[in-house]
Order: sequence, then structure tokens, then C-alpha cells
Amino acid sequence: MLIDLGSRGAAVGLMLLIAAVLLRDRPASTVARLSAALAVGAAAYAISSAPGFPMRWQWWSAPLLGLSAGTPVVFWLWSRAAFDDDFVLRRWHAALWAAMVGVDLFVVFGAAPWPTLAMIGRALSLTTLGLALLAGAQALATWRVDLVSARRRLRLVVLIATLAYIGAGILPSFLPALADSNSAGGSLVGGLGLYVLATFSGWSLFQATGGERDSGLAAATADALAPPTRAIPAGEAGRAAIEPVLLRRLERLMTSDRAYRREGLTSGMLAGKLGLPEYRLRKLINEGLGHRNFNAFLNRYRIDEAKAALADPGQKDVTVLTIAMDAGFQSIGPFNRAFKADTGLTPTEFRLAALARESPAGASKAAENLKIGKNA
Repeated sequence: MLIDLGSRGAAVGLMLLIAAVLLRDRPASTVARLSAALAVGAAAYAISSAPGFPMRWQWWSAPLLGLSAGTPVVFWLWSRAAFDDDFVLRRWHAALWAAMVGVDLFVVFGAAPWPTLAMIGRALSLTTLGLALLAGAQALATWRVDLVSARRRLRLVVLIATLAYIGAGILPSFLPALADSNSAGGSLVGGLGLYVLATFSGWSLFQATGGERDSGLAAATADALAPPTRAIPAGEAGRAAIEPVLLRRLERLMTSDRAYRREGLTSGMLAGKLGLPEYRLRKLINEGLGHRNFNAFLNRYRIDEAKAALADPGQKDVTVLTIAMDAGFQSIGPFNRAFKADTGLTPTEFRLAALARESPAGASKAAENLKIGKNA
């Protein structure tokens, strides 16, 4: 009991310290805020799952139980933000967290007959399982196009943590025999596990924020917490560790040969064209050109070609879909989203503005054709 409580106390202190460090910079990035929320939730769980903690009819325990209950939602959102540079928090995310907390407190405080509580409890466990699986799926979904090597290793850590979380925290709710057997030993293992997790997380974070980048997880922490920025060609200092010859070969392959037009182009295929191992190509694009995602790297060239075509008076009668397909996009939806994210305008708005600068008559003709097409 003493070892268990001591481990949990140390874990709580470390988690709260981690949250404070993550929020010390203003403004904190979305990933940093979610990481801090995850640390606070883990601290609340360490307290609320401790042996002897009053679970029923203690109003002062509600905040701790609520923070603990919302942790699966925060973990899922954190995985989205850490591995998707375009992720944006929405209001419904907060509503999902509040609903999860509210229903969990409803169950804990026994505000309904037992059969109903049992059904709701099972639904909560299924929801938690689903969120954990979604977090793991997010780590896998864009793994192939992730160019940040340290963040790719972080994905593996998240997958292992997800499996451990499912095994230790969720499965016992479906298999009562696991939950009932050796409860004291299970609590001790949980307390020690939380302490190890907090120690490992704190060490990695402080290594990363202290500028020591030798540790893979430390580097991953810094890369994941870094706010995503629009990739631009790096200057000479950013290319110091990159071979200029390889950069020139890559630029020639993309600008002269227009390799980005090839359907289904992957980093492995592009590495084969350059005669490089795939990991070297990822490093070349990430550290030499500043891109964190392979699709974003390809879209940079595709959108540049599309902008040139849309601004060309000689192509004012060519449809936007044709221009998008010629540039390498497979459908109009992803093209519209990527184009607006880059320029702040839809392709049609961009074309009209560009043609208006060149020739007011050309812009009027393009607008008339667009109106005819809509009416048709």
C-alpha cells in the first residue's frame, strides 16, 4: 500500500510539473495544450484509481473523477493534433469531452437503477475502447507520409501505449475475472506503471526543451509540440547538413520531369527514382525543404502548377477539374481544400482575380462561362 501510494504521489507531482512546463510558452500550440490536459488527466486518474479513494457520494471527488473520465477523449484529440498538421480543435470536441465526463459521473454516483447503470457503464467502456483504437489508427494512418523521423518513432510509442491502455484499463471491464483477481497487486502494478510513465515522459520532455536532441523520444517530443508552419525552402543554414547535389537532383525531378504528376506517387517510388534509401529522401525533404508531410511536399508543386494554369489567359476556358487532374490531383475535393488552405481563395476566385489583373475583359468572360456552367 505504501509503495503504491508513494508511486502515485510521485507520478502526480511529475505530471503536474509536465503540464506547467508545456503551458509556460504563450501562446501554447494546440498540441502543447492537449499534452498538458493529458498530463492533468493522468494525474487525476492516478489519484482517483488509488486504493481507498471514495468513489460514491463525495462531491469533492467529482472534479478528479471528471478529469479522469475525459482522458480518453483528450488522448484521441492529442493523437490527432500530434500526427496531423492540419488538425483544428472544434466545438464538438469539447461537447464530446463534456458528454463523456457527465455520463461517467452519472454512473459513478449511481443516479439510476443498477441495470441501467450497468448498460451505461458498458457503453462507456465501448466508447473508451473506440477512442483508444482511433488514437492508434491515427498514429498508423499517416505514418507512410510523415517525413519527421523522430515523430515516426513517437507513433510507435503511441501504438504500444494504446495497446497497454486497452489491456490494463479497458479489457477488465469486459472480463470481470480480470478485474476481481488480485486487486491489490493490480493496483500496485498500476501505481508503479504510472510512476514509470510520468518519469519517462518528464525526462523526454525536459531533454527536448533543454535543447538536447540526442534522444529519439526527446526529439519526437519537440517535433510533435512544434506548431505546424507553412513549409518554405530552407536557407543555407537549414541546408548545411543536406547534400546540395541531392537537393538539385530532387528539384530537377520535381520541376523539370514533373514527377508529382504521377498517380499514386509514394516516397518509396520517388526515392527509387533518385537511387536513395527512403529514409534519406524523407530527411532530404524534411530538413532540406522544410516539409513535414510527403503529401504536402507534392501538393506544393501541384498547386504552383495549378495557379500558373488558372492565371493563364490562354487557359481561361479549361475547367478547374481538368487543371487539377493535370497537376496530379485525383479528385476535385482534395484539390479545392489544398488550394484554399494555400491561397485563402477557391480556385475559381483565384482565377477571376488573376484574369482581372491581366485583362478585365478576360475576367468577365471567365465569370460568364462559370455562370453558364452553373445554370446548365
